[in-house]
Amino acid sequence: MSQFPAESISHSRVLVVGDVMLDRYWFGEVERISPEAPVPVVRVARREDRLGGAANVARNVAALGGHVTLVGVLGEDEAGDSVRRLAAEAGIQADLITDLSLHTTLKMRVLGRQQQLLRVDFEQHPAPEALDSIDAALARHLANHDIVVLSDYAKGVLTRVESLIALARSAGIPVLVDPKGDDYSRYRGATLVTPNRSEMQQAVGRWNSESELTDRAQRLRADLDLEALLVTRSEQGMTLFTDTGREHIDAQAHEVFDVSGAGDTVLATLAVSRAIGLPWADAMGWANRAGGIAVGKLGTSVVTAAELAGELS
Repeated sequence: MSQFPAESISHSRVLVVGDVMLDRYWFGEVERISPEAPVPVVRVARREDRLGGAANVARNVAALGGHVTLVGVLGEDEAGDSVRRLAAEAGIQADLITDLSLHTTLKMRVLGRQQQLLRVDFEQHPAPEALDSIDAALARHLANHDIVVLSDYAKGVLTRVESLIALARSAGIPVLVDPKGDDYSRYRGATLVTPNRSEMQQAVGRWNSESELTDRAQRLRADLDLEALLVTRSEQGMTLFTDTGREHIDAQAHEVFDVSGAGDTVLATLAVSRAIGLPWADAMGWANRAGGIAVGKLGTSVVTAAELAGELS
Protein backbone atom coordinates (compact mmCIF):
# COMPACT_ATOMS: atom_id res chain seq x y z
CA MET A 1 0.00 0.00 0.00
CA SER A 2 1.25 3.49 -0.86
CA GLN A 3 1.83 6.35 1.57
CA PHE A 4 -1.19 7.57 3.55
CA PRO A 5 -2.67 10.45 1.45
CA ALA A 6 -2.69 13.03 4.25
CA GLU A 7 -2.40 16.02 1.92
CA SER A 8 -5.44 14.99 -0.13
CA ILE A 9 -7.43 14.13 2.99
CA SER A 10 -6.85 17.65 4.30
CA HIS A 11 -9.25 18.78 1.56
CA SER A 12 -11.96 16.19 2.35
CA ARG A 13 -15.33 17.37 3.68
CA VAL A 14 -17.34 14.90 5.74
CA LEU A 15 -20.83 15.42 7.17
CA VAL A 16 -21.54 13.18 10.18
CA VAL A 17 -25.14 12.79 11.36
CA GLY A 18 -26.23 10.51 14.19
CA ASP A 19 -26.42 9.69 17.86
CA VAL A 20 -24.09 12.03 19.70
CA MET A 21 -23.06 11.00 23.19
CA LEU A 22 -20.58 11.73 25.93
CA ASP A 23 -18.26 8.99 27.20
CA ARG A 24 -17.30 9.73 30.81
CA TYR A 25 -14.49 7.85 32.54
CA TRP A 26 -13.76 7.76 36.26
CA PHE A 27 -10.34 6.21 36.91
CA GLY A 28 -9.35 5.05 40.37
CA GLU A 29 -7.75 2.48 42.62
CA VAL A 30 -9.41 -0.52 44.27
CA GLU A 31 -7.99 -1.50 47.62
CA ARG A 32 -10.94 -2.96 49.51
CA ILE A 33 -14.45 -4.38 49.28
CA SER A 34 -17.38 -2.32 50.51
CA PRO A 35 -18.74 -3.28 53.96
CA GLU A 36 -22.22 -2.44 52.63
CA ALA A 37 -22.28 -4.92 49.73
CA PRO A 38 -19.86 -7.36 48.04
CA VAL A 39 -18.61 -4.75 45.57
CA PRO A 40 -15.21 -3.05 45.16
CA VAL A 41 -14.70 0.45 46.50
CA VAL A 42 -13.12 2.67 43.85
CA ARG A 43 -11.24 5.71 45.09
CA VAL A 44 -11.55 8.02 42.08
CA ALA A 45 -8.30 9.77 41.23
CA ARG A 46 -9.00 11.12 37.74
CA ARG A 47 -12.01 12.00 35.60
CA GLU A 48 -12.09 12.34 31.84
CA ASP A 49 -14.79 13.13 29.28
CA ARG A 50 -14.52 12.04 25.64
CA LEU A 51 -16.75 12.40 22.61
CA GLY A 52 -18.74 9.25 21.87
CA GLY A 53 -21.01 7.80 19.21
CA ALA A 54 -21.37 9.97 16.12
CA ALA A 55 -19.23 12.61 17.85
CA ASN A 56 -16.36 10.12 18.07
CA VAL A 57 -16.67 9.46 14.33
CA ALA A 58 -16.38 13.21 13.74
CA ARG A 59 -13.44 13.46 16.13
CA ASN A 60 -11.64 10.72 14.19
CA VAL A 61 -12.27 12.48 10.88
CA ALA A 62 -10.73 15.65 12.33
CA ALA A 63 -7.77 13.70 13.75
CA LEU A 64 -7.09 12.27 10.28
CA GLY A 65 -6.97 15.80 8.89
CA GLY A 66 -10.41 16.02 7.27
CA HIS A 67 -12.91 18.85 7.57
CA VAL A 68 -15.98 17.63 9.43
CA THR A 69 -19.43 18.89 10.35
CA LEU A 70 -21.36 17.10 13.10
CA VAL A 71 -25.17 17.10 13.30
CA GLY A 72 -26.96 15.58 16.29
CA VAL A 73 -29.15 16.24 19.33
CA LEU A 74 -28.17 17.23 22.87
CA GLY A 75 -30.05 18.08 26.02
CA GLU A 76 -29.64 21.41 27.78
CA ASP A 77 -27.42 20.02 30.52
CA GLU A 78 -23.87 19.68 31.78
CA ALA A 79 -23.12 16.66 29.56
CA GLY A 80 -24.31 18.59 26.50
CA ASP A 81 -22.07 21.51 27.44
CA SER A 82 -19.14 19.06 27.65
CA VAL A 83 -19.89 17.69 24.16
CA ARG A 84 -19.98 21.20 22.68
CA ARG A 85 -16.70 22.14 24.37
CA LEU A 86 -14.91 18.93 23.32
CA ALA A 87 -16.18 19.26 19.75
CA ALA A 88 -14.80 22.78 19.50
CA GLU A 89 -11.46 21.67 20.95
CA ALA A 90 -11.27 18.84 18.38
CA GLY A 91 -11.80 21.20 15.45
CA ILE A 92 -15.29 19.90 14.65
CA GLN A 93 -17.83 22.24 13.07
CA ALA A 94 -20.84 21.39 15.25
CA ASP A 95 -24.49 21.96 14.34
CA LEU A 96 -26.05 20.39 17.42
CA ILE A 97 -29.75 20.73 18.10
CA THR A 98 -30.90 21.30 21.68
CA ASP A 99 -33.92 19.25 22.75
CA LEU A 100 -35.27 20.52 26.07
CA SER A 101 -37.24 17.29 26.56
CA LEU A 102 -34.21 15.01 26.95
CA HIS A 103 -30.92 14.51 28.73
CA THR A 104 -27.77 14.19 26.64
CA THR A 105 -26.86 10.54 26.06
CA LEU A 106 -24.14 9.71 28.58
CA LYS A 107 -22.14 6.53 29.13
CA MET A 108 -20.31 6.64 32.45
CA ARG A 109 -17.59 4.06 33.04
CA VAL A 110 -15.87 3.37 36.36
CA LEU A 111 -12.40 1.80 36.07
CA GLY A 112 -10.06 0.41 38.69
CA ARG A 113 -6.48 -0.31 37.68
CA GLN A 114 -7.44 0.16 34.01
CA GLN A 115 -10.19 -2.49 34.26
CA GLN A 116 -13.80 -1.47 33.68
CA LEU A 117 -15.87 -2.29 36.75
CA LEU A 118 -19.18 -0.63 35.91
CA ARG A 119 -20.96 1.24 33.13
CA VAL A 120 -24.02 3.40 33.68
CA ASP A 121 -26.01 4.67 30.67
CA PHE A 122 -28.34 7.66 30.54
CA GLU A 123 -30.35 7.96 27.31
CA GLN A 124 -33.64 9.18 25.88
CA HIS A 125 -35.02 9.45 22.36
CA PRO A 126 -35.40 12.93 20.86
CA ALA A 127 -38.74 14.60 20.27
CA PRO A 128 -40.26 14.81 16.74
CA GLU A 129 -39.42 18.52 16.61
CA ALA A 130 -35.73 17.70 17.07
CA LEU A 131 -35.93 15.18 14.22
CA ASP A 132 -37.42 17.91 12.00
CA SER A 133 -34.33 19.98 12.82
CA ILE A 134 -32.06 17.04 11.89
CA ASP A 135 -33.74 16.82 8.46
CA ALA A 136 -33.29 20.57 7.96
CA ALA A 137 -29.65 20.50 9.07
CA LEU A 138 -28.78 17.69 6.63
CA ALA A 139 -30.42 19.59 3.78
CA ARG A 140 -28.59 22.76 4.77
CA HIS A 141 -25.12 21.18 4.84
CA LEU A 142 -25.25 18.67 1.97
CA ALA A 143 -23.99 20.93 -0.80
CA ASN A 144 -20.79 21.76 1.12
CA HIS A 145 -19.66 18.18 1.75
CA ASP A 146 -18.20 15.31 -0.26
CA ILE A 147 -19.70 12.45 1.73
CA VAL A 148 -22.29 11.78 4.46
CA VAL A 149 -21.79 9.41 7.40
CA LEU A 150 -24.85 8.18 9.32
CA SER A 151 -23.80 6.83 12.72
CA ASP A 152 -26.67 4.79 14.18
CA TYR A 153 -26.43 3.84 17.85
CA ALA A 154 -30.22 3.26 18.15
CA LYS A 155 -30.70 6.34 20.35
CA GLY A 156 -33.36 7.78 18.04
CA VAL A 157 -31.63 10.50 16.03
CA LEU A 158 -31.75 8.32 12.89
CA THR A 159 -35.39 7.31 13.33
CA ARG A 160 -36.06 8.82 9.88
CA VAL A 161 -32.90 7.46 8.28
CA GLU A 162 -34.73 6.55 5.06
CA SER A 163 -35.51 10.18 4.27
CA LEU A 164 -31.95 11.26 5.11
CA ILE A 165 -30.51 8.69 2.69
CA ALA A 166 -32.98 9.71 0.00
CA LEU A 167 -32.09 13.38 0.42
CA ALA A 168 -28.35 12.72 0.12
CA ARG A 169 -28.83 10.36 -2.79
CA SER A 170 -30.92 12.93 -4.70
CA ALA A 171 -28.06 15.39 -4.22
CA GLY A 172 -25.54 12.85 -5.56
CA ILE A 173 -23.67 12.62 -2.23
CA PRO A 174 -22.42 9.15 -1.14
CA VAL A 175 -23.78 7.85 2.18
CA LEU A 176 -21.90 5.53 4.54
CA VAL A 177 -23.97 3.91 7.31
CA ASP A 178 -22.91 2.26 10.56
CA PRO A 179 -26.08 0.21 11.23
CA LYS A 180 -27.97 -1.04 14.27
CA GLY A 181 -30.71 -3.63 14.70
CA ASP A 182 -31.89 -6.29 12.29
CA ASP A 183 -34.11 -4.22 9.96
CA TYR A 184 -31.63 -3.26 7.28
CA SER A 185 -34.40 -2.22 4.89
CA ARG A 186 -34.15 1.16 6.65
CA TYR A 187 -30.77 1.68 4.96
CA ARG A 188 -31.92 0.92 1.40
CA GLY A 189 -30.21 3.17 -1.13
CA ALA A 190 -27.12 3.95 0.94
CA THR A 191 -23.72 3.68 -0.71
CA LEU A 192 -22.08 1.51 1.96
CA VAL A 193 -23.28 -0.24 5.12
CA THR A 194 -20.68 -1.43 7.66
CA PRO A 195 -22.08 -4.08 10.04
CA ASN A 196 -19.78 -5.84 12.45
CA ARG A 197 -19.88 -9.63 12.67
CA SER A 198 -22.62 -9.71 15.29
CA GLU A 199 -24.75 -7.14 13.44
CA MET A 200 -24.37 -9.07 10.19
CA GLN A 201 -25.57 -12.24 11.91
CA GLN A 202 -28.60 -10.32 13.18
CA ALA A 203 -29.37 -9.22 9.64
CA VAL A 204 -28.80 -12.45 7.66
CA GLY A 205 -28.44 -15.24 10.24
CA ARG A 206 -25.39 -17.32 11.11
CA TRP A 207 -23.27 -18.66 8.27
CA ASN A 208 -21.32 -21.91 8.22
CA SER A 209 -18.79 -21.11 5.51
CA GLU A 210 -17.23 -18.21 3.65
CA SER A 211 -19.21 -19.08 0.53
CA GLU A 212 -22.44 -18.96 2.53
CA LEU A 213 -21.48 -15.56 3.94
CA THR A 214 -20.71 -14.33 0.43
CA ASP A 215 -24.07 -15.51 -0.90
CA ARG A 216 -25.99 -13.87 1.93
CA ALA A 217 -23.95 -10.66 1.85
CA GLN A 218 -24.33 -10.22 -1.90
CA ARG A 219 -28.04 -10.93 -1.69
CA LEU A 220 -28.42 -8.34 1.08
CA ARG A 221 -26.37 -5.82 -0.89
CA ALA A 222 -28.53 -6.30 -3.98
CA ASP A 223 -31.77 -6.15 -1.99
CA LEU A 224 -30.74 -2.85 -0.41
CA ASP A 225 -29.34 -1.34 -3.62
CA LEU A 226 -25.93 -0.78 -1.98
CA GLU A 227 -22.73 -0.11 -3.88
CA ALA A 228 -20.75 -1.92 -1.19
CA LEU A 229 -21.16 -3.88 2.03
CA LEU A 230 -18.26 -4.10 4.48
CA VAL A 231 -18.38 -6.67 7.28
CA THR A 232 -15.92 -5.93 10.10
CA ARG A 233 -14.99 -9.21 11.77
CA SER A 234 -12.71 -8.40 14.73
CA GLU A 235 -9.76 -10.81 14.76
CA GLN A 236 -10.86 -12.19 11.37
CA GLY A 237 -10.30 -8.87 9.62
CA MET A 238 -12.71 -7.25 7.16
CA THR A 239 -14.59 -8.52 4.13
CA LEU A 240 -15.84 -6.21 1.38
CA PHE A 241 -18.63 -7.13 -1.04
CA THR A 242 -19.20 -5.15 -4.26
CA ASP A 243 -20.39 -5.73 -7.82
CA THR A 244 -16.94 -7.04 -8.67
CA GLY A 245 -17.05 -9.70 -5.95
CA ARG A 246 -15.51 -10.30 -2.54
CA GLU A 247 -12.29 -8.89 -1.10
CA HIS A 248 -10.90 -9.82 2.30
CA ILE A 249 -8.14 -8.36 4.44
CA ASP A 250 -6.76 -9.95 7.61
CA ALA A 251 -6.72 -8.07 10.88
CA GLN A 252 -3.57 -6.16 11.78
CA ALA A 253 -1.44 -7.95 14.38
CA HIS A 254 -2.00 -5.69 17.39
CA GLU A 255 -2.65 -6.47 21.04
CA VAL A 256 -6.33 -5.83 21.70
CA PHE A 257 -6.76 -3.64 24.76
CA ASP A 258 -10.22 -2.09 24.28
CA VAL A 259 -12.55 -2.41 21.27
CA SER A 260 -14.90 0.44 22.28
CA GLY A 261 -14.98 3.11 19.60
CA ALA A 262 -12.89 1.13 17.09
CA GLY A 263 -15.85 0.95 14.72
CA ASP A 264 -16.05 4.75 14.77
CA THR A 265 -12.39 4.94 13.76
CA VAL A 266 -12.96 2.48 10.90
CA LEU A 267 -15.98 4.44 9.66
CA ALA A 268 -14.13 7.77 9.81
CA THR A 269 -11.17 6.35 7.87
CA LEU A 270 -13.47 4.93 5.21
CA ALA A 271 -15.20 8.31 4.94
CA VAL A 272 -12.08 10.41 4.37
CA SER A 273 -10.65 7.80 2.00
CA ARG A 274 -13.75 7.68 -0.15
CA ALA A 275 -14.20 11.47 0.03
CA ILE A 276 -10.93 11.86 -1.89
CA GLY A 277 -11.82 9.11 -4.37
CA LEU A 278 -9.75 6.13 -3.14
CA PRO A 279 -10.99 2.76 -4.45
CA TRP A 280 -12.97 0.60 -2.01
CA ALA A 281 -10.10 -1.85 -1.52
CA ASP A 282 -7.64 0.91 -0.60
CA ALA A 283 -10.17 2.56 1.70
CA MET A 284 -10.72 -0.79 3.44
CA GLY A 285 -6.97 -1.25 3.81
CA TRP A 286 -6.51 2.07 5.58
CA ALA A 287 -9.61 1.49 7.72
CA ASN A 288 -8.25 -1.89 8.76
CA ARG A 289 -4.94 -0.35 9.80
CA ALA A 290 -6.70 2.43 11.72
CA GLY A 291 -8.94 -0.05 13.52
CA GLY A 292 -5.91 -2.10 14.49
CA ILE A 293 -4.34 0.93 16.13
CA ALA A 294 -7.58 1.96 17.87
CA VAL A 295 -8.09 -1.36 19.68
CA GLY A 296 -4.68 -0.93 21.33
CA LYS A 297 -5.91 2.18 23.16
CA LEU A 298 -8.08 2.54 26.25
CA GLY A 299 -11.64 3.70 25.66
CA THR A 300 -13.01 5.76 22.79
CA SER A 301 -9.90 7.12 21.09
CA VAL A 302 -8.70 8.62 17.83
CA VAL A 303 -6.13 7.57 15.27
CA THR A 304 -4.15 10.32 13.57
CA ALA A 305 -2.73 10.62 10.09
CA ALA A 306 0.76 10.52 11.60
CA GLU A 307 0.00 7.21 13.32
CA LEU A 308 -1.25 5.69 10.08
CA ALA A 309 1.81 6.92 8.21
CA GLY A 310 4.03 5.50 10.95
CA GLU A 311 2.16 2.18 10.83
CA LEU A 312 3.02 1.75 7.17
CA SER A 313 6.68 2.65 7.62
